[in-house]
Amino acid sequence: MSDNTADLRETVRERYAAAALQVAGGGTACCGPQAIEVDENFGSTLYTAHERDELPAEAVAASLGCGNPLAVADLREGERVLDLGSGGGIDVLLSARRVGPTGKAYGLDMTDGMLALALANAKKAGATNVEFLKGTIEAIPLPAGTIDVVISNCVVNLSTDKPAVFAETFRVLVPGGRIGISDVVAEDALSPAERAERGDYAGCIAGALSFAEYREGLEAAGFTDVEIVPTHEVADGMHSAIVRAVKPGARPGPPSAAAAAGAER
Repeated sequence: MSDNTADLRETVRERYAAAALQVAGGGTACCGPQAIEVDENFGSTLYTAHERDELPAEAVAASLGCGNPLAVADLREGERVLDLGSGGGIDVLLSARRVGPTGKAYGLDMTDGMLALALANAKKAGATNVEFLKGTIEAIPLPAGTIDVVISNCVVNLSTDKPAVFAETFRVLVPGGRIGISDVVAEDALSPAERAERGDYAGCIAGALSFAEYREGLEAAGFTDVEIVPTHEVADGMHSAIVRAVKPGARPGPPSAAAAAGAER
């Protein structure tokens, strides 16, 4: 990892650690140019009132995303879902309700403060089919072929190695598995320098891929049926978008005992 890459990752980690501390102290968190910023383009207002009412206030307050991946993930009873960059756990807890007691929702985050907040939120919500993992989205700590659906909310754009994120996402999905991601995506005409002018890396702007780059990255990892649909503008030429794609192959039957045990590790 280059010094610049390491510095960017540490900046992101520090920004979201500050957000977790703010929420733990009774505030709110939102992805933006400051550690804590409320903006109608980001955060809990992008969820329905019913979804917000289902969860502990701290999970809602810690929402940092640019969309609502649950609105398009089409989760089904018994599925195993993984949230990349799970933060305070809002999408994990909502997913856990949708997949039911026979399914499971995993959250992956690299920030200790957010993991602690998520665990506390899961306890308050009485969620028993959730598990939070510490790690990076470029090296997912789960076995291959153990996840049915990968979701993420405004986190892939924060990665400094997006090909690794796409490859790891493809690896952990079962054949026929799918992604439902909310992310910030740039119009194809904007150069990386122009994207950086519109916001910083940790603020979910400078690291955004263009629509074409996003599609090419997913297809290079092996995904098919790639669909990228903008939902609202978050900066000039920058859009929150829903990203869908599928890992080719027939969907298997229920996971074997060995696969299930592997996924628990």
